[in-house]
Formats: sequence, C-alpha cells, structure tokens
Amino acid sequence: MTQRFSDELIAHYVACWGGEPVVRRWEHGPFWELPAAFCVLEFAPSRARGMWTYATCCMSLPTDEQRIELHLFSPVQSERHGELLTVVAHYHRTGAPLGLGHTVNFGRPWLPRSNCEHGLISLPYLDGPRLQEFHSQAGGARVECLWLVPITRGERQFKIDYGLEALERRFEAAKFNYLDPLRASVVEE
Repeated sequence: MTQRFSDELIAHYVACWGGEPVVRRWEHGPFWELPAAFCVLEFAPSRARGMWTYATCCMSLPTDEQRIELHLFSPVQSERHGELLTVVAHYHRTGAPLGLGHTVNFGRPWLPRSNCEHGLISLPYLDGPRLQEFHSQAGGARVECLWLVPITRGERQFKIDYGLEALERRFEAAKFNYLDPLRASVVEE
C-alpha cells in the first residue's frame, strides 16, 4: 500500500506542477526513523514556474491520523532544502504532529545570510485547493499538501502574539517576496 500511496502522491504533484521530479534522500542523522518510502522530490523551474520546488513524499502514511505533506519554494537549487524538509518530517513523525498554522525552527538560516530561520505551515496559496487536497486510493486517505514558508523570528513571534491571519495580512500588505532569502521582515524585530 505504501508504494501505491507514494506513486499516487508523486502523480498528484506532477499533475499540479508539471515536469518529472528528481528523488532526493537525506541519509544523515536518524533518517531511518522515517517511513522507508520517504523522500524529497525536487522539481526544476519551468516556463510556467520560475522557481525550484521541493516537496515531501510519504512524510505521512495512509494509516496516520494527521496526514500532511509539505513543499518549499526556492530561487536556487540546494541540497539544504532536502535536509530541511527531512528534519521537519522527522519532527512531525517523532516529536509532535504538525499542521496548518504551526511554525518550526530551522535551527539555521533557510539560505546563506537569510534572516528566515523559521518556517510557517501555510495553505498553498500559489496552487490552491487543487494541490492542497490529495485523495489517495491507497486506503482512502485524504492528505493536505501545505506550504512551508520561510519566516523570520519576529514574524514567528508576531504569529504567536496576534495569530496566523494577522501575519498573513502583513505578508499581503508588504507584498513580500517569499523567494527572497534576504527579504526584510514584515514586522519590526
């Protein structure tokens, strides 16, 4: 059932983003605690999407209660993204289940010199419900495909203090560039 689930999830991503992904595995640390089928998929930029896209595959399994998969956009290709998504998936499976509106501490800058050292699990605004809602035939599982948005420490604190919607309003008002690792925070830090 896991292989079928994995194949269906990859097909879901391909239907939304196009192109064929490269399978990446970060085999450092306690990676063996993740499902055997777990990997990170790397989608190269295309004419329709001028950015790199990294997505988890089998971060969740059909038998899990809380089934989510995460994706991250980047202006550059980097193995750092595979490592980051693997660490977040490991935390989700062995630490505390993650979901919409949660934040995670990256433990380092998202990309060199970036002030974004945290991630916000958000709705996939760029792709909408078509990407967000994945229904697997393997076990009838419904999975939410959510966006991991790199954010600053101050933005994380603002979300804790005022809520997810307030932070998202700040993002919208600032027309923040989610692909810019050197972007300024949308809140005073």
